[in-house]
Amino acid sequence: MITLGQVIASLGLRPVLIDVGASGTYPEIWRRIAAQSVYVGFDPDLREIREASEGEFQRAVSVNAAVTPDPATRNVQFYFTRSPFCSSTLAPDTDALDAYLFADLFAVDGESTVHATTLAEVVAQLNLPGIDWLKSDSQGTDLRLLNSLPDALRSRVLAVDIEPGLIDAYRGEDLFVTAHADIVRQGFWLSNLRVQGALRMRQSTLAWLRSREPWLTKEFIQKHFRTSPAWCEATYLRTVDALVASRGDRDGFSMLWTFSLLEDQFGFALDLAAEYERRFGVDRGWRLLMEQTLSAAQRRSFRPLMSRAGEILRRVSRKLRRWVHR
Repeated sequence: MITLGQVIASLGLRPVLIDVGASGTYPEIWRRIAAQSVYVGFDPDLREIREASEGEFQRAVSVNAAVTPDPATRNVQFYFTRSPFCSSTLAPDTDALDAYLFADLFAVDGESTVHATTLAEVVAQLNLPGIDWLKSDSQGTDLRLLNSLPDALRSRVLAVDIEPGLIDAYRGEDLFVTAHADIVRQGFWLSNLRVQGALRMRQSTLAWLRSREPWLTKEFIQKHFRTSPAWCEATYLRTVDALVASRGDRDGFSMLWTFSLLEDQFGFALDLAAEYERRFGVDRGWRLLMEQTLSAAQRRSFRPLMSRAGEILRRVSRKLRRWVHR
């Protein structure tokens, strides 16, 4: 069986994957095309741009800078919070966070001025053709980072991952309601939305409760009390019409098709295949798109059957073991 990575290699594609807020790892969804891709991650704690000589990606670069939307800004204030995953160039909104039990994760343990750069500057510095998939977990500035790209670069982006807030966790942050409307207006559609939650309860209420019911620990409450929506992980793909208007050549169609298969969006992948045929005819690229989409869809349809078969075998095995030990 030919892999998705082998397909894009045979088509001569080399996806450029940008990871703002890398946190030491890359999105699992990129693993299937890593060997054919260029990966750029941003880490303000590094001392210099570092290019890995070994690894899963064809080329992997770590950039020692925070990402800013302002090309005139050379340094930014960075807030180091108790949880490193909450650190940001934006100050936490302590008043709004006070209503949630996880507010202590946003407590600022230190501040520092760090080197800043823009996405466009790094693309030019690394001599990249553009950005194909932008993943941004910048803790509050995802939309402004996307919009900071010059039109020529932004129009080439085919997929966007953001993690905007649903509550005011940072002062002046880009919330989902604003980011979603803007990104859709730019020619993207929402492929996936994973809502994450936080427990709506004040720390002071927890202290008050513990003085009366010591057994009600924070761990118990976090495990058994229902959370409320607090932020989300949203994935957007370029629409067919926007693709045609921006980079509607064979490579653009094939690249967006690749991302749609990574997203398990088989219907959209077939939309792309149909438009590809109308524009370019039936060629080798079209055949690969069609064959791999239908093959992936068939494999997905077999998964429930295989899962059910596995469960039946496990039950039979348990019964056999009980019978043997009688």
